[in-house]
Amino acid sequence: MSASPTAGYAGDVSVKAAWDELSRSREAILVDVRNKAEWAYVGVPVLSDIGKAPVLVAWDDYPSGELVPDFVGRLTAELEKQETGKDAPLFFLCRSGNRSRKAAIAATAAGYMRCYNLQHGFEGRLGPDRHRGTAGSWKAEGLPWAQS
Repeated sequence: MSASPTAGYAGDVSVKAAWDELSRSREAILVDVRNKAEWAYVGVPVLSDIGKAPVLVAWDDYPSGELVPDFVGRLTAELEKQETGKDAPLFFLCRSGNRSRKAAIAATAAGYMRCYNLQHGFEGRLGPDRHRGTAGSWKAEGLPWAQS
């Protein structure tokens, strides 16, 4: 997988490139770092067609926005349940690509070797109309997702 390497993590990739790698590689994992409210009300990626499920580990809390303690410890525990090694490709997803970049940097600092940020996230950045769902995001690119 090629990406533009960035200081502190393997780099940013498109959601389509991540989907291709998740589909192709048994070891590749999607880590959704949004919070419980986002998972419940906005939706989550659906990976069942490729025999997977996203790993849900919140980076911050809702509604406070405060960082959830021990992100790396909680991430490690979830990855160990799946017997995921530190060399597996990890694709981090948030709403727009900001929190997931921070999570990719934190995971890289903890010894995970191939941490990628999904550059436009699940919904994308705000467009000129002040709506999300911009081109390049998981939803806008038509990748599978569901709401509860």
